[in-house]
Parts: sequence; structure tokens; C-alpha cells
Amino acid sequence: MNLFDATMVVVGSMIGSGIFIVSADMCRLLGSPGWLLIAWVLTGLLTVAGALVYGELAGMFPRAGGQYVFLREAYSPLCGFLYGWTLFLVIQTGTIAAVAVAFARFAGVLFPWFSETNYLVAPIHLTAKYAVSLSTAQLTAIVLIAGLTISNIQGLRYGKLVQNVFTVAKTGALLGLIVLGLTLGWNSDIVREHLSTFWTRSPTVAVDEGLTAVSTWGLIAALGVAQVGSLFSADSWHVISFAAEEVENPRRNLPLSMALGTIVVTGLYLLANFAYLAGLSQAEIQTAANDRVGTALMAKVFPVVGAQLMAGAIMVSTLGCNNGLILSGARAYYAMARDGLFFQKVGTLGRAKTPVWGLALQAVWAIVLVLPRTFDESSGKYGNLYGDLLDYVVSAALLFYIVTICGLVRLRWTRPTADRPVRAWGYPWIPALYVVGASAIVVILVLYRPATTWPGLVLVGLGVPVYFAWRLLAPSSPSSDSNPP
Repeated sequence: MNLFDATMVVVGSMIGSGIFIVSADMCRLLGSPGWLLIAWVLTGLLTVAGALVYGELAGMFPRAGGQYVFLREAYSPLCGFLYGWTLFLVIQTGTIAAVAVAFARFAGVLFPWFSETNYLVAPIHLTAKYAVSLSTAQLTAIVLIAGLTISNIQGLRYGKLVQNVFTVAKTGALLGLIVLGLTLGWNSDIVREHLSTFWTRSPTVAVDEGLTAVSTWGLIAALGVAQVGSLFSADSWHVISFAAEEVENPRRNLPLSMALGTIVVTGLYLLANFAYLAGLSQAEIQTAANDRVGTALMAKVFPVVGAQLMAGAIMVSTLGCNNGLILSGARAYYAMARDGLFFQKVGTLGRAKTPVWGLALQAVWAIVLVLPRTFDESSGKYGNLYGDLLDYVVSAALLFYIVTICGLVRLRWTRPTADRPVRAWGYPWIPALYVVGASAIVVILVLYRPATTWPGLVLVGLGVPVYFAWRLLAPSSPSSDSNPP
């Protein structure tokens, strides 16, 4: 992959369906046009800062595995394994499942046959709260995961071709939404209303019982909780480092692709929110059907076909996003297997020089995550288990980012003479700001979202006995000079 290909993986993996949805919940929490934009600015600053820091690590270790390798080299194989364990179990595969189902849901806007309530196999309850089913939407998600996996197994040239085509297309679609929102969708009365209440906080959802964004501490807490949606929408900016060995001149192109990709996406996300505020009132954003803010805007611009146009754009967006996630994720498991910390077969390449077994295993587990459903007895509605799992690991994933960036500081001390083609811009202030900002968000989530925070940390912790069991049953010397724990 050249610089353009690598940047397309970054941009394509970041832009999924989140930017078209999460602003609704953020607006309910913050209750202010100005603070909604501030929340997205904070997300952009954290994301770009993280990419600038990761650039130095990517230049130092241009090997398959990305963040797994960074953590292994900075600390120990155990630390790297805990990240890889969580990545495979939930972070990467759960996101692949979620994005695939999002594709199917929006396909249902165009073709109603694709629906989560159109069952081929009706829900079979395993317990009162959990069931398995196969709806037409789930089947579509499974076919999408399988199809993109097969495409990537055929060789990198196929994977990157799909990535480039769909990333260019969906970036164009997002730009189209922005331009239409700021021109045809512009509503002078709504804009004046937003300007007059720019900092006036009228939240409709509380952060916690008795705590809303109206108070100063409530606002700080709301900004932290709101980051769950925006950071998840801007995540996966580092996945290109998983495929480092397949990037041309990785010491230069890895850092550049992450920096360019995050800057482009951050800019687009901010502009998209300006477009929402140009055409939709705060109440319309907060109450958008199924939180589909992008669809609400397009329905105003094109009342007859707006929803269909937006559905088509999001289908393109989610397909390109999933291809990037599938392409990159298997390379991390490949690196773990080469260190003797995953199934041996996963550490081998197929005839097309792709990690066939890693791609296949990733697809199987992502498909498994598509099938289980959660059941809310009070409403009688079914949810998706992967949604709960992803909520659980948001704080854990943020912790891994913090630990990785602290690892850069550690490597500056332990390996001062190591070759660093690129040095983190703004060191040590940018890394320090990232650690402080991200840590504050984690603390807020622990305080105000404990039900979805502690399970994720427990999930990570379960990897410790698995690691030692793996080392005992399949001993292998790690392919690095790190000291084992």
C-alpha cells in the first residue's frame, strides 16, 4: 500500500454510520449548539493528538500488529496480549458486527424485506434476557462480513481496491451532505435561534440522577459521557498500523497516513455538525427518528427521496468502513500468533500472501456476535449483544490508548538511541494533554456509567489467566527483545 492507500484505510475505517447518528444523543445530554460543537472539537483534538503520538511508535516498529506490538515493546508480552485479546473478543469483531448490521438496517430503508423483525429463525430464548435469532437483516450482515473477508483473502490488491473505491465514494457522500446542508438546507430562522441560544444549556437527558449539563459539574460530566459516541465514531484511526509490513516505506507513510486521515475526518465531522445546525433545530436533532440526524436533514432538503438518498450513502459508508476493519484486524492476530500467543495457523500466510486463517477466524467470531440478541422484558424489544459488549469496552479501549501513549514516554527513557524516523510533534505536551484528557473521560465513565465500564475492565482482566495458560500450553519465544512479565 502506498501513502494514498494507507490514508484511505484510515479514513475509511473511521467513517462509518456514527457521524450520522450520535449527535442526537450528544445534543440531548449537552442541550446546547455551542457545547455540541465543543464536544466534537474535543474528540478531534484527542484523535489527532493520539495519531501524532502513534506516528512515532509506528515509525519505530513498522511491523504487522500495530498497537499490540507497541504495547509488547513498551511493556511486556502480557500487556500486548491483553490488548490483542480484547481486540479479537470485542473491539474489532464487535465493531465489524455492528457496522454490518448498520449496513443491513439502512438497506431496509430502500428494501423493507431487510429488517431485524423479519425473521427466518424467530428468537430462541436461552435465558429470560438473552436469545438467538436470524432475521433478514442479520443474514445480510453475515453475507457482508463473509463477502468482504473472501475479497481480502484473495490478496491485498483486491482489499485495497475495494477500500479506495468505497472510501472515495463515502467521503464524497459526506461532503455532499455537508454542502447540501449548508446551502439548500440552510434555514435562517433556525440559525438565528441557534446563535441566540448558542451557550444556553437545555438538556433533555440527565447524566445521572439529579445531575444535568445545566450545572458546571454536570456540563463537565456530560462532555465526558458524550465522548462515548463521538470517540467511537472517530475510532479505528490507528488500524493501518496493524498492516505495517504491507505499507510502502512504512517509517514515513504510517505516521503520515494516520496524521492526514485523522485531520481529514475531524474536519468533515465538524462540518457535518455545522450542517445539522444549519438546517435542524435543537429539538429536531434531539428527537430525530432512531437518532438518524443525517436522514432528518436530508429529508428536509429532499422531502420525497431524502431518506433513501441518505440510506444509500450510509450503506456505502458502512461497507467501506467494514472492509478497512476486516483488512487490518487480521494482521494483529497474525502478529500475536507469530509470538506464540494465538492459534499457530493464524500466524501463517496463504498463497495470496494474506493472513487467511486470521481473516477467517475473525469473520467467524464477528458472525457469531451478530446472532445473539438481548431482550428487554419491560418494553418487549430485542437488542443486540454486540451493542452491550461494545459499550463495555469503550472505557477499556480508551485505557489502552492511554497506556500506549505512556509507553512512548517509557521508550524515550529505556531506548533513547532507538531509530525514530518521526518524533511525536509537541512532545511531551501533546502526549501529556492526551493522557490527562482521556483519563478524565475514563474517570467520568467510571463514576456515571459504571454498569458499562466495570464489565469491560473485567473482560480485559480475564485475559491474564488466558495468557499464562497459552504460554504454558504453547510455549514460544516472543519475536521481540522485550522481557516477559
